[in-house]
Amino acid sequence: MATKVEIYTWRTCPFCISAKNLLHEKGVEFIEYSIDGDEAARAKMAQRANGRRSLPQIFINDEHIGGCDDIYALDDQGKLDELLTSANSV
Repeated sequence: MATKVEIYTWRTCPFCISAKNLLHEKGVEFIEYSIDGDEAARAKMAQRANGRRSLPQIFINDEHIGGCDDIYALDDQGKLDELLTSANSV
């Protein structure tokens, strides 16, 4: 089973771009939901993200990871690679 990575973004958001760059560097394929100005999509994202409305919001295997700072913190702690490969080892 492949790891499912989803990211909610705005096209010009520097934090979104940075988070996507990290995923690209790791060779991770992800589903991007560009929600620029779409309040209905943002409300759906916020519901999944426990009320967080800031962007980006990142999910790995339907688990809410958080935003740009959160994914970089996981990477700094060596935990991101584990999350990205955990589903592949089952």
